[in-house]
Amino acid sequence: MKRWLLTCLVLFFSWGGMRGNVADGDSLIFSLLTCSPGNAVYELYGHTGIRCRSFSGGGDWVFNYGVFDFSEPHFIGRFLRGECDYRIGVAPFDAFCQEYDDRGSSVYEQVLNLTASEKHALLVLLTENLRPENLYYRYNFLYDNCTTRARDMIERAVDGNVVYPTKDTLKSFRQIIHQYTAAYPWAELGNDICLGAEADVKVSEREEMFAPMYMLAYADSAVIVSPDGEVRPFVLSKAEIVRGRTTDEAAALYVTPFAVMMVLLVLVLLLTFLELRYNLKFWWLDIVLMTLQGGIGLVVTFLFFFSVHPTVGSNWQIIVFNPLPLLALPWVVWSAVKGRKNGYNYVAAFVLTFFIIFSLLLPQDFCDVVVPLAFILLTRACSYIYRYHKDLYKKHVQ
Repeated sequence: MKRWLLTCLVLFFSWGGMRGNVADGDSLIFSLLTCSPGNAVYELYGHTGIRCRSFSGGGDWVFNYGVFDFSEPHFIGRFLRGECDYRIGVAPFDAFCQEYDDRGSSVYEQVLNLTASEKHALLVLLTENLRPENLYYRYNFLYDNCTTRARDMIERAVDGNVVYPTKDTLKSFRQIIHQYTAAYPWAELGNDICLGAEADVKVSEREEMFAPMYMLAYADSAVIVSPDGEVRPFVLSKAEIVRGRTTDEAAALYVTPFAVMMVLLVLVLLLTFLELRYNLKFWWLDIVLMTLQGGIGLVVTFLFFFSVHPTVGSNWQIIVFNPLPLLALPWVVWSAVKGRKNGYNYVAAFVLTFFIIFSLLLPQDFCDVVVPLAFILLTRACSYIYRYHKDLYKKHVQ
């Protein structure tokens, strides 16, 4: 923290000289920096920064709207509620590039085609954000992040409008996220469990720019339209200033959630068959399955009702993943041990059947493990219903 504050002070002192030279000539160069994804969960989507170089003052800085601190009080809880605050930071250009070189990411530079007055305006906006009262902003992964903030600052400084290319085929938020998590199936599973149906709606070109590499592609073909109608390219030149290294092969070796779920499905079917065939009682299996279901349900339900994160409030998976299995678990186990009837299994069988049948019709793209898990839970509920009625029939015959 002390080092970061010192950097900010240095920038404030150097800004005076940089600002003074703008009036004399175009001594500043601004660039959009795009960093390719890394391997950590928070690095999977890449990053964006704004580079500012001063030929007269000799400064070379990168403004970064993606600074956060895991050690802040209640960070995890605030993040889950969607109330996590990020802040702007600033670092020397060489240190910024070294960080991404160390993790194996590429860094692409797009030199912006700004006038002297626009560069001055952008510098004022960025340094104004370094004031204590402006440092923090309410982070939103899809709509207000390090990339959209950088884009918005540049657009505010432009005298006119930045016009981006249009596309015939647009993607949904989930499709874009899947492009970044394809080699990390467990991270993809976590995203898919949390995100709801709104994540499957096709988004606009501007909304696609929440992803850094998409912003890079749109900026390449964008133009600036001045108030007098003059059109100029948004980007003067582009270069890969840090060459990345491929690191996805190791991630692809991990066991996938779908493979684990298929093994679990076969195991549950086998145990259920043995249970019914030899009149056994594997009630411990229901403890494991219902605890897993209810544990996931706690997260889904919390996000559904209490989080302001986008798309989580439209999650149809709450039909299967909710806390009710945890509440019903003691009753289900007691009924299984005693051979008694319980209404939970009937309700669960109906709800799970509905979910499985209509999963293809619901406006949400479910991950690969949800329907198999629902089928596993349905198998257990139906097995108890079958056993109860079988035993009841035997007593009636006797």
